Amino acid sequence: MRMRKKKHGAERIEACSELRIADASLMKDGFEGIFENNAPVHIEIGCGKGNFACGMAKKHPDVNFIAVERVSDVCCIALEKAKASADERERDNLRFLIGDAKILGENIKPHSLDCVYLNFSDPWPKKGHAKRRLTHRTFLELYKNLLKEDGLLRLKTDNVGLFDFSLEEFEAVGATVIWQTRDLHNSEKNDDNVMTEYEKNFSEKGFSICSAWVKFN
Repeated sequence: MRMRKKKHGAERIEACSELRIADASLMKDGFEGIFENNAPVHIEIGCGKGNFACGMAKKHPDVNFIAVERVSDVCCIALEKAKASADERERDNLRFLIGDAKILGENIKPHSLDCVYLNFSDPWPKKGHAKRRLTHRTFLELYKNLLKEDGLLRLKTDNVGLFDFSLEEFEAVGATVIWQTRDLHNSEKNDDNVMTEYEKNFSEKGFSICSAWVKFN
């Protein structure tokens, strides 16, 4: 379902400008100009309404988080949530970028990220749309180029078809799945799991969550 256009969306986004990376090219030389430190940088691609990004930034003050969302009206909500919860974070370690995942390859220094999160990405179920899936090998090559040698890709999805497709694509590009489960909330990793809004809603309805942690060789 498409989100209804936010009233005064541009003004609301501007009101949160201190949390937004307005120009993606600012990341080309690294992240110290954005965060004013050299802490590890994690990126969530498709942050939705920001629950995961806000939760992770609060939970891990020693990490800098960038949340990417291509739909400005959705990112508006995430920005406002992050601004409202700023006092809960020990450090100023959260920023948002409005744009498509493809712009990351043009604007982020190669091998500078410590982790990439893909949380409940659009499964694009039609076979002809496979190249749009964020775990298609074209995107995986992008993440491989952005991640440090020991960097990690972390995937969560409730869509079994997308999960199976992703495992095949990981193998196709020579990536190593170091951990996986088809029932995250009953796994050993659940204690440290921060849920997205979508994840919370679906898990309450009894849906199992698939997850994989991947390293590129």
